[in-house]
Amino acid sequence: MNFLDLANKRYSVRNYKNTPVPQEKINRCIEGARLAPSACNSQPWKFLVVDDPRIKADAAKAAFEGILNFNYFALKAPVLILVVSERQKMFAKFGGIVKGKNFSLMDIGIAAEHFCLGAAEEGLGTCILGWFNEKKVKKILSIPKLKRVELIISLGFSADEEIPHKHRKSIDEILSYNKYN
Repeated sequence: MNFLDLANKRYSVRNYKNTPVPQEKINRCIEGARLAPSACNSQPWKFLVVDDPRIKADAAKAAFEGILNFNYFALKAPVLILVVSERQKMFAKFGGIVKGKNFSLMDIGIAAEHFCLGAAEEGLGTCILGWFNEKKVKKILSIPKLKRVELIISLGFSADEEIPHKHRKSIDEILSYNKYN
């Protein structure tokens, strides 16, 4: 599959089949994320795969409950992938302070999308989630208090037969050459 076909195939899935995801597929997606570039090769991430149905249900309920229960669809996903921040190299951290940028979060975003593109190639659907109850999820999954769960990626086989049409800005709206206009 060429890259543009893969990029078009990858979308945020919000409707999953109740079908287990083979561990080999998950491991290939993790391998793709592991190979992602990062500032000063810090690799400031750890992936926690939650695929035990009971643990996954408890974590999903804790993550997505409440008055503003956005992303509640993730309860149906057979797998949750938590992306946890790890310590970045001192030079990357220092450079981020000097430049006023959080390179660690950029790196995690790149690795997360590598994971999602790998999942699309494996015939799996994903949705990257940032709205969740981090404190409750950390407690259920024994994640140390000083760690941050930056993202949760829902993973599974899409229940939808067709890839939805993507509504994106035109190239002219997002592209300039040689000067901003």
